[in-house]
Amino acid sequence: MPEAHQDGESHHEPQWLSMEQQEVWRAWLTATARIDDLLTADLRPFNLDLNEYEVLVVLSEAPAHSIRMSALAEGANQSRSRLTHTVGRMEAAGLIVREPAADDRRGVIARLTAEGFALLERAASSHVSAVRRIFIDPVTPADLEAMGRALGAILSVADSDK
Repeated sequence: MPEAHQDGESHHEPQWLSMEQQEVWRAWLTATARIDDLLTADLRPFNLDLNEYEVLVVLSEAPAHSIRMSALAEGANQSRSRLTHTVGRMEAAGLIVREPAADDRRGVIARLTAEGFALLERAASSHVSAVRRIFIDPVTPADLEAMGRALGAILSVADSDK
């Protein structure tokens, strides 16, 4: 039975992780941090970090290399406030421009500049090689397939919580 607390709410005892689950969870946290660090280090010679690279990729895949800031935040997996800072730096570097949305005066469109696209082209080969070295090649094809299924299941829960 849930335990009653002073605030009147009832709280259930959490279902604690087993040792194996705890080890996998902590390995996930360590791996994601290490992957981010290594990929960012690989992008440093291009004066980019991983968040900036993802912004360039999303913009390069958008029609006319332009997209609303809200959609860019979602596509680049960044909060709107973090994206605003990221895009501000990138705009100062001439990689992106922000423009008012033609259909909505409150909306803002981010557009990839020719300089931004050229930088993405220069960085892409190195980045893909780093992704292969760090994430793809160390894992067997069967484990990569299993990881894809597991991540799909995790993302479906995360998406349903939005």
